[in-house]
Amino acid sequence: MTDNIFATSVFFRLAIGGNDLGAFHTCSGMGAEVEMESYAEGGNNGFTWQLPGRVTWSNITLTRPVTTDTAKIGRWLDETLRRVEPKDGEIVALRPDLSRIIGWQVFGIVPVRWQGPSFDPANSAAAVETLEIAHQGLLPS
Repeated sequence: MTDNIFATSVFFRLAIGGNDLGAFHTCSGMGAEVEMESYAEGGNNGFTWQLPGRVTWSNITLTRPVTTDTAKIGRWLDETLRRVEPKDGEIVALRPDLSRIIGWQVFGIVPVRWQGPSFDPANSAAAVETLEIAHQGLLPS
């Protein structure tokens, strides 16, 4: 048997600049893309050099049902929007018992978008909030 836990019921804890913003149910967009530059060398027609260029990091989107932690997001946004200063943080994947699976250090976080819940009495789905953040890079921790 394997000792690995696969991401079937995972929660994601987000902390930015020492502020614990609580647990989220989904986390998407962790990724990077390297721009490649083609260079055709004179006299060599057999191939083209592929040279790595800039790295761009995709925005990270986290979602969760509205909880008492929603107020933490509001306070963090208010503090950040008064003085936008990129801060480092961490995203940690947690098992259902809240023990750690893996974490990522995230550098230079700034908020991009927060979407609050839609309340519809005709729909019995949980009220959900979404937070999108931009960053300058990440590393597994």
